[in-house]
Amino acid sequence: MNSLKTTLFFGLLFSIFSCKTADGIATRTERPKNVILLISDGTGLSQISSAFYFQDKTSNYTRFENIGLINTSSSQEDITDSAAGATAFASGIKTYNGSIGLSDDYKDAKTIVEIASENNVKTGLITTSSLTHATPASFFAHVKNRGMENEIAAYLPKSGVDFFAGGGLRFFSGRNDNLDLIAALRAEKFTIDTTSLGNYNSIKSDEKLGFILADNALPKMQEGRGNFLAKAIEAGTDFLSKNRSPFFMMAEGSQIDWGGHNNDAPYLIAELIDFDEAIGKALDFAEKDGNTLVIVTSDHETGGFTLAAKKNKRDDGSEYSDYREIGPTFSTGGHSATLIPVFAFGPGSENFKGIYQNNEIFHKIINLTNWKIKQK
Repeated sequence: MNSLKTTLFFGLLFSIFSCKTADGIATRTERPKNVILLISDGTGLSQISSAFYFQDKTSNYTRFENIGLINTSSSQEDITDSAAGATAFASGIKTYNGSIGLSDDYKDAKTIVEIASENNVKTGLITTSSLTHATPASFFAHVKNRGMENEIAAYLPKSGVDFFAGGGLRFFSGRNDNLDLIAALRAEKFTIDTTSLGNYNSIKSDEKLGFILADNALPKMQEGRGNFLAKAIEAGTDFLSKNRSPFFMMAEGSQIDWGGHNNDAPYLIAELIDFDEAIGKALDFAEKDGNTLVIVTSDHETGGFTLAAKKNKRDDGSEYSDYREIGPTFSTGGHSATLIPVFAFGPGSENFKGIYQNNEIFHKIINLTNWKIKQK
């Protein structure tokens, strides 16, 4: 092959792997530039299945081709809690229930947010709970017990997070110790909004951005939360990717878990359908971008939720299972040890197929992105 042909060949090859198609959707690269990790707290396969039966449109879960399963057990318990489960995702280690970013011997476990930040990768955290709740906290804090929410909040200003949205204002302002963490965040160049989410045009000039929109958790979907989660993901991806920056984002649908704990099927299903909408926003971004890996999973299953046949009664008072109608049931008010699905889309998504431990998700992300882990 002469030099001209060689040049033309590699030019064509480069264009195939880097150019956008005529409809504006980019072709995918082999190594992701951006990673979006979506966590539906307390969600097993039955919870996911409800998205196929309780809404009138096609679930966004159908858009995934690469699917795996994870074992969620913590280091000392067969059944994990959200703190140990999220620490496994955030730091790649198995630890004890209740631990936020600490190993079994109480040493700080470096989080993926800290690693990304050290690699000049922008980072974002979104939740429908308090920002100090177990799942988001495990991505930026290091405390012995998840109940230490005042201590967790104090980690956020210097955590390396660039964008966040959720609740928990009472842990940042009006504290009993008079520590003003809103002022501390602003000192770290955050613009803080405690009233509403802004659209991209209103926030694009900010250096760092935080929305704290409730005293504790955000309202339930049934109480009028609206499309906060989907809007926050849309604003966050636009904000973090400005100036073509690479980014890592974790977004949590927190209250699916709470519906499971309460054995409240309408609560659970409303939250799950909201999370399904949020998945759509993340996938829409990834499809257009072409360089974004989207991973959807859960820390554990809650409630022993089942889409059983509805129990009805005959005229004589006897009970029967009506297979024409679903009657959601629960077997527990706590968590279960069932394997949890993992859905992946984008560059490197094929690496998330198979059955593996929950902490492997962290290692798969690090290996795919090649983000360097700097020693302390």
